[in-house]
Amino acid sequence: MLDILLTLLRPDTLLAMVGGTALGVVVGAIPGLGSILGLSVVLPFTFGMDALPSIVLLIGVYAGSVYGGSVSAILINMPGTPQSAATSLDGYPMAVGGQPGLAIGWATLASLVGGTFSAVVLMLIAAPVATFSLRFGPPEFFALTLMALTCVVAVSRGSVIKGLIAAVVGLFVAVVGSDPMTGDLRFDFGVLELSGGVNRVAVLIGLFALSEVFMQARSVDTPTAVDTSALAFRLPPWSAVAARLKTLLKSCLIGTGIGILPGTGATAASFISYVEAKRSGRFRANFGKGEPEGIIASEAANNAVTGGALVPSLALGIPGDAVTALIVSLLIVKGVQPGPFLFMRDPGFIHSLFAAFIIINILMALIGAALTGVFARILAVPTAILLGAITLFSMIGAYSLAGSGADVITCLVAGVVGFVLRLAGVPLAALAIGLVLGPLVEESLRQSLIMTDGSFVAIFLRPYSGAVLVLTVALLAAVTLGNRGERPQRTTDEVA
Repeated sequence: MLDILLTLLRPDTLLAMVGGTALGVVVGAIPGLGSILGLSVVLPFTFGMDALPSIVLLIGVYAGSVYGGSVSAILINMPGTPQSAATSLDGYPMAVGGQPGLAIGWATLASLVGGTFSAVVLMLIAAPVATFSLRFGPPEFFALTLMALTCVVAVSRGSVIKGLIAAVVGLFVAVVGSDPMTGDLRFDFGVLELSGGVNRVAVLIGLFALSEVFMQARSVDTPTAVDTSALAFRLPPWSAVAARLKTLLKSCLIGTGIGILPGTGATAASFISYVEAKRSGRFRANFGKGEPEGIIASEAANNAVTGGALVPSLALGIPGDAVTALIVSLLIVKGVQPGPFLFMRDPGFIHSLFAAFIIINILMALIGAALTGVFARILAVPTAILLGAITLFSMIGAYSLAGSGADVITCLVAGVVGFVLRLAGVPLAALAIGLVLGPLVEESLRQSLIMTDGSFVAIFLRPYSGAVLVLTVALLAAVTLGNRGERPQRTTDEVA
């Protein structure tokens, strides 16, 4: 423990933790930027650093940016990162209701608990959980994605048809490009830029950030609905936290579990956690009206993904998402080969990294609380200027993903489509779930059919996939019964 403490108190490691986390929070809070851009900016600075501070720097940017996205989601209804899209569903109404500081306090608390929870899981069960995840084949991944897609029903409560249409649109966009099995081009319409598929991050930036810009531009002369003139960070009282503790812990479990499974990501985790809280939460009737339980569900889950995604990355060398892919690549460049042998050959490095991750989550909360007033001054800029800056940052963020102008066009088109869908009352969350899970749904299903000689029944008879499908049916039944139970109350409310 003393060696770990001395290692973390080295000036370069300490500066990497504080600087990386602060930069991540700021980058995450600016709509259109996000984790990938933040990591891309700091990556060149790691080439002259030792292995531990360089990895700590990347993890600080990663964790800080995931949390930072909640700030703009709450204050201006424009998620700084796609991971915080679900946070705006209740965070922004709470801010409009006169409690922006308290909404940020809820997000900060949930982010701290979610990130720390995942760090503890990473420390305690990294190797066993990573070994167990090896048992999951394509049928199990297909069953998991199918369960996630059933959440569309809960997201679209009151408008199931629109939700299903949005989910199908998301699935369609996800399969544009080359066939993962045969390499044949699909739905590219002869456009070279579409042959590699549609950049999902660019779509999500346009879908949530730009579409909100277009919505607010309709009344650009009016001031923002959130009063940030006296914005002050406020933590919720313990009594309010205790009443929502069950949702907080459940969201931590959902985020960590999804983070361990490669390819799913924090965006899907936040939406799945949100709709689960909307289905079973104690205060589910207030969702969409500024209910803190909605903020908790989204922020605890997406921050818990950070630690979960590091489990397969460190224990197996298999990155869970694009961010951890950069981290794994940097480890290899530094001469550290991630995998099961890393825990035996260099336990000091692993334990120092675990301790640094916990400290980073604490720093994230402290920096977020300290910068609340700064964010308020930034957002006090006139709406027209702010919307223009957000549009610029969104375009820059889309371009920085791959250095391609096609991604900028994709982002702009997604923004227009999102604007039209908002006007039509179509839930963007359903489209986001379909888009994020689309590639995994297709690939796992087709691989499963190859394994079973084209038999769907064989997929359902496998123990793990069968258990997940049983849970899926139970979830669908619970949502259906819940909708039926709420119909008389909604009718009464409408008549009143």
